[in-house]
Amino acid sequence: MKIFYSEEHRKHDPPFEVFDGGKRVPYYENPERMDRISAALKKTDWAEFTEPKDFGLDPILAVHDKNYINFLASAWSEWLASDPEVAASPGQNAFLPATFALRRKPRLPSTLLGKAGYYIMDLSACIVEATYKAALASANCALNAAEFISSSTVNRPQSPLAGSSAFALCRPPGHHAGKDYAGGYCFINNASVAANWLSSKGKVALLDIDYHAGNGTQDIFYERDDVLTISIHGDPDYEYPYYIGFADETGAGAGFGFHKNFPLPTGTTYTGYLSALDEALAMIKNFAPKHLVLSAGMDTFDGDPLGKFHVTQNGFGEIGKRITELNLPSAIIMEGGYANEALGDNMVKLLGNFK
Repeated sequence: MKIFYSEEHRKHDPPFEVFDGGKRVPYYENPERMDRISAALKKTDWAEFTEPKDFGLDPILAVHDKNYINFLASAWSEWLASDPEVAASPGQNAFLPATFALRRKPRLPSTLLGKAGYYIMDLSACIVEATYKAALASANCALNAAEFISSSTVNRPQSPLAGSSAFALCRPPGHHAGKDYAGGYCFINNASVAANWLSSKGKVALLDIDYHAGNGTQDIFYERDDVLTISIHGDPDYEYPYYIGFADETGAGAGFGFHKNFPLPTGTTYTGYLSALDEALAMIKNFAPKHLVLSAGMDTFDGDPLGKFHVTQNGFGEIGKRITELNLPSAIIMEGGYANEALGDNMVKLLGNFK
């Protein structure tokens, strides 16, 4: 299996985040996550690591607002230039807003901190010097995976699954990033960029199995009928991102009926999770897409510090097995998962079905 991975992620290493209730804690979405996954993959005989090529900005701007991307590109340098104290010790700081725009058609302010509150939805999307470069590399990992499975479909029409899956080992993750905002450790929506790129070649299904609702993905495709989006997650009535991901959100306009949320209760077991997954897979079969994009978050794991589900390591194997039964060329995009000691083995269990 092709594994698209870039070392650029390593420089995105915020010194802290501001967690629930205002606690300042070490950054959960840290480089160790990638080290654990890559180490586990390198123990297999089927993982082939490849540096991603650069697709340029066009596929990203097809999904994200240009002014938002410009903000990500310049925010850190603008902040250093505006604050000598921060410039004197940049490694101890991360750029975050102190105010947030209530999304009632607010105006975009002209000041840097005003823009930050407009374009960032929470205190986990910390920007440091290399955040933008890492986000670009992450999106390119996803685009390379999309291109690979598309080429595999063309080259192997008689054997649709032969070599037609790829894993984008993305960091930072992406599914909380909307058209014009960052949040939940996410800056560019990697899975959405990949799905949109694939949509020019036929219908696409995007299945999100991360513990948290894929609010950014929902935002991006909510009015489209060429990409079916499905998210299985903790009920936002009790879980982040709180304000999106409810069962009655099913798309709008041309996209009505082409989005589905499965908000599950706290403490959901492996059995309960599989029940929702089977319903999601039936929807995908009925949609009959040409390609599948899988937002693969491992934070449904029993014991993940940011999740409240009880999926076991062997459970990830069964989840992967059921998804592969769709017989679709699949771009698997790394999202969350913060139980670092188990993260690599969990990912191998899932991916082993696609090799």
